[in-house]
Amino acid sequence: MAAQAALKTSGANDTRQRLIDVAAQLFSRHSFAGTSLQMIADELGVTKAAVYHHFRSREELLTAVVDPILGQLRAALEKAEAQRTSHARAEHMLTGYTALAVRNRTLVGVLAADPTVIEMLRSQGDLEDLITRQVALLADLDPGPPGRVKAAVVLAGIAGAVGSTGTDLDDDTLRQYLVEAGRRTLGLRAPRRSVSARRSR
Repeated sequence: MAAQAALKTSGANDTRQRLIDVAAQLFSRHSFAGTSLQMIADELGVTKAAVYHHFRSREELLTAVVDPILGQLRAALEKAEAQRTSHARAEHMLTGYTALAVRNRTLVGVLAADPTVIEMLRSQGDLEDLITRQVALLADLDPGPPGRVKAAVVLAGIAGAVGSTGTDLDDDTLRQYLVEAGRRTLGLRAPRRSVSARRSR
């Protein structure tokens, strides 16, 4: 009995994850507003009732799609905030956010450009806090309105670039270009390579 229950739970978890994966693909292809639960059900080959069994609404499904990305963002923020200097904090935030955006390039690009998604996620409170902390780390290099404007330009620019202009670039190249552009915008010097790293070249 216990083995059957475990198997049933495993199957339910697999179906839930497949729904999340398919939803992410369709959100990327059609936007959140342009994707219905019926479309998700059809893509997966299940009934709409099967989708409702796991998610009560499209918004709940969106939350499940976005949660892993927000988890990655929290981790990048915590690592950046732990650095000792404003320069190091900004560098870690820039590189951490860029890596996250490139790793999830299609989804980040689409969701960041979808006003419905932004409004819904902001209303939950958590995203608002994460964005505020990101901006603070990047803006600290140039305190006041100029720094906040530069930080907003960098964050929005990275999200926009990964979903549009970087589709023909491999991840490493795109990440390098974005970090370099972010540093120039922020007035952030690239960290010096260690002596051993320079000698190995």
